[in-house]
Amino acid sequence: MSDTTLWAELLAYGTGIGLSPIHIAVLLLLLLGPNPIKRGGWFLASWVITTLLAATLLVTVGHSLVLDMSHGSHHRTGLDLLAGGALVAIGGRELIKSFTEGSEPPAWTKGIDRFMAMPLPLLLLLGAVGEVISPDDIVLFAKSAGVVLSAELPTWQEAVGLIAFTFGASLFLFTPFLAVIIGRDKVIPLLEKGKEVLFARGSLLVGGVSLGLGVYLGWQGISGMTVI
Repeated sequence: MSDTTLWAELLAYGTGIGLSPIHIAVLLLLLLGPNPIKRGGWFLASWVITTLLAATLLVTVGHSLVLDMSHGSHHRTGLDLLAGGALVAIGGRELIKSFTEGSEPPAWTKGIDRFMAMPLPLLLLLGAVGEVISPDDIVLFAKSAGVVLSAELPTWQEAVGLIAFTFGASLFLFTPFLAVIIGRDKVIPLLEKGKEVLFARGSLLVGGVSLGLGVYLGWQGISGMTVI
């Protein structure tokens, strides 16, 4: 695998994790509420730390188990097929929900007001837990660790790869946060519009991304089977 392909894959998998409608919606609501920079900053920091720690833990465990994650290995092919199947299932489910529910907001939007009313420390804790136990996120975390392990990089390059993955996973949260820092009054209408679109089309967004990544990983798994 070339360096360009490695970084592109890590950024793509990170972006898949970053497209979390619930976390983006929570951040937008924090940025629209009181003390937006402080509260939004803590939420963003929690997301970045959780992402980096989870990815680092999986890579460390992978090394300790001495897994062969080269292309065509049983471990990597199995992971590709499992991840691809899981993401296709999740993507198909979300797309079906988006078409059957029409303009009806996703179910998670109905309880988000109670979520936002929680003390900030509890909000951060639940946000971190929600990120690492989400089925599609687990798949993408595992796949990203597998990509790093298969590249057999020196430690410092592994660290750079994990940072690139974390950057991809945080990009959709960094963007509105930085916009608020630059000029909150000017971007409030955009934040409101973004929240409305997210509430209305969150399932379609997640479904499309999950389905696309699932098809790609399934193709990688099938290609790997021909190498074994």
